[in-house]
Amino acid sequence: GVRLRRRHRTTVSDPAAAKAPDLIGRDFTATAPNTKYVGDITYLPIEGGKFCYLATVIDLASRRLAGWAIADHMRADLVTDALAAAIRTRGSLAGSIMHTDHGAQYTSRIFAEACRSAGVRQSMSAVGSSADNALAESFNATFKRETLQGRKSWPTEREARLDAFRWLHRYNTRRRHSRLGQRSPIAFENALHRTPTTLAQAA
Repeated sequence: GVRLRRRHRTTVSDPAAAKAPDLIGRDFTATAPNTKYVGDITYLPIEGGKFCYLATVIDLASRRLAGWAIADHMRADLVTDALAAAIRTRGSLAGSIMHTDHGAQYTSRIFAEACRSAGVRQSMSAVGSSADNALAESFNATFKRETLQGRKSWPTEREARLDAFRWLHRYNTRRRHSRLGQRSPIAFENALHRTPTTLAQAA
């Protein structure tokens, strides 16, 4: 089989942009949606030794996949596209924290500028420590286990993209989490949005 190093450093790191502190300290929780996110990249193996790459942005309060992007490259615009998708979902990410590893895409100048433009504070885990981004690692492992279902690769890029789209949509709308009271990410957020109105009516 094809052996991969976990990170492909295809984007040159910008040392000036690579000094974001760890703002979450392995605390993968948040008291409210749209305050803390984790981002990561995972590879999707395609028959013939090819790969697609999935970049994700996950909300730590609701576990909602707020944004994602998939491409046949690992340039920095893969992660900026995922960030842009999260901005479209939320309307604004201003004031939130984005926690990632030190992958070259996340230390690039283009991603740092995208975060600054969106009002997002960058946070980074320790170099080489997967435990410091454990939630994203777990999400990626579950995604590949449930989409590949024992296979080593997808037959075509199109099938990989379709499987990813179906699974990611189902994750947001149907995947129940014990920490969310056995609700899906979107159901959890919808319940939060309804609560203030209900209380106001009761008052």
